[in-house]
Amino acid sequence: MKLWKRASEALKDRSSLWVSTLSRRTAYRNPEIDAAVIKATSHDEGRVDYKNVQRVFQWLSTSPAYSKPLITAISRRMERTRSWVVALKGLMLMHGVFCCNVPAIQKIGRLPFDLSDFADGHSGLSRAWCVNAFVRSYFSFLDQKSAIAGREWTREGRVMSRLNEPIAHQLVRLDELQTLLDKLLRVKPVTGELMRFNLVIEAMDCVIIEIFQIYSSICDGVARVLMRIYESGRLEAAMALRILKRSTVQGNKLREYFEFCRKYGILNAAEFPKVVEIPDEDIKELERIINGVPEKIIEMEVERKADDSKVAVLKTIVTEKWEVFDEDVKLISNNGEFVKQQCGEELSDKNMLVQKQHQQPLFAPVVLPDLITF
Repeated sequence: MKLWKRASEALKDRSSLWVSTLSRRTAYRNPEIDAAVIKATSHDEGRVDYKNVQRVFQWLSTSPAYSKPLITAISRRMERTRSWVVALKGLMLMHGVFCCNVPAIQKIGRLPFDLSDFADGHSGLSRAWCVNAFVRSYFSFLDQKSAIAGREWTREGRVMSRLNEPIAHQLVRLDELQTLLDKLLRVKPVTGELMRFNLVIEAMDCVIIEIFQIYSSICDGVARVLMRIYESGRLEAAMALRILKRSTVQGNKLREYFEFCRKYGILNAAEFPKVVEIPDEDIKELERIINGVPEKIIEMEVERKADDSKVAVLKTIVTEKWEVFDEDVKLISNNGEFVKQQCGEELSDKNMLVQKQHQQPLFAPVVLPDLITF
């Protein structure tokens, strides 16, 4: 039975190769690229044809003009197959294509083929549900990765710079990276049976490398955000808090994932990466910012100089009182006297203005963010 199956699959590959030779060369079709893609995604579950995989990468590095026929060839191959071997090889090939960092590929947006409902038509029921789940989860990750990469390019065809990027943009990107990591952690055989296939182990190697890169980017991003969090308002602090709490949950999932990979001898999981623990102090500080309780505030006082003139001076005090913003309290001059006006009242108190130490300069308008409820 297995011999007949292998012969049938080899016949399908030869038939596809013969059809590719009859194709007319256009901007979207290249017979040589079609042939290389077919060989790189053959039905042979025992090995990957790295020779033709490298040929695909070489075409991409030669000229961006090859990107359209390459994407067309991979899409056509994926849309027609009902073999989990061909589908998985195609996803691995597409994953490698993304790693080439070719702008024309990075800008395609969502993948031009859909394997979200993939169903293998050549395996028994006991194996089909396992391979279907593996292929679908791998596709879900690559589709999301492609969509995010496409959004990072401007209409002028340039990747958006992250230099001096607003902290809100950094937080949105961190949220996207965490979503990618969640999808990656779902790319795992639901049973150990699939781990006996070399093809599955090689696919898991690709996933492990991607996890290392994304998790490293998340750690770097969190460190940058925490350095700038005092420049932000409550909205950004609330976003950052959600990201920190999500990082803690993902850290536990990472440990479980790598233990699974180590159990089955996946090479790239041999060196277990250190999972970064989020300090409790950082979480408490974000909660303090969200709740609007300042650690230090600045109080303006009026002092009388020797020549009987008056001058406003600042001093720092520690308090647990709620801060009063300058749209509620403002400093005015009334016949040479400094007066604090609040809610329509005029008070001749010595204490004039309260403003948070790390916020905008005195007398500058302060825009309050929307309150966040949990």
